[in-house]
Amino acid sequence: MFQLETPLFELILRGAFLYLLFLVLFRILPRRTASEMASMDLVFLLLITEAASHALGDFSSLTGGTVQIMTMVVLNWGINKLSFHFRWIERLAEHRPLVVIRDGKTIPEHLRRESLTAEELDSNLRMEGLERVDQVKIAHLESDGRLSVIKADPQDDEGGPPSKLAT
Repeated sequence: MFQLETPLFELILRGAFLYLLFLVLFRILPRRTASEMASMDLVFLLLITEAASHALGDFSSLTGGTVQIMTMVVLNWGINKLSFHFRWIERLAEHRPLVVIRDGKTIPEHLRRESLTAEELDSNLRMEGLERVDQVKIAHLESDGRLSVIKADPQDDEGGPPSKLAT
């Protein structure tokens, strides 16, 4: 039960390979995949997990599974520490914020690149309390898939401060 069935170095190599593979895959996938879990995304994640468990190997040894889990934990910790100290590593591992709305106008090529539909964008704007795109000064699709919105100043739409009526 505690005896290794597979050489220690092979266990570490398998765990490291899969960790780095997933890091690259999730860097390539559109951002919204990480933030939203539609049923299709959940099925995809479950299938990847199942495939990864077979790639890690069928172990009856607790030690073998523990070695691989610890390998992934150490790699994750290491990448996080390195990305904190070295910006180029952070840029490799994380998406940069992407402007999808500027001055009340969408940027269609950015929406297409991230596979963000008009309906999804409208839904995110409604969650921010906005009804229309023209109410947005700037909106960024963040690295975690969330939309951050800075609302347009309502006074800008009217050409200045509201006039005071004489009574």
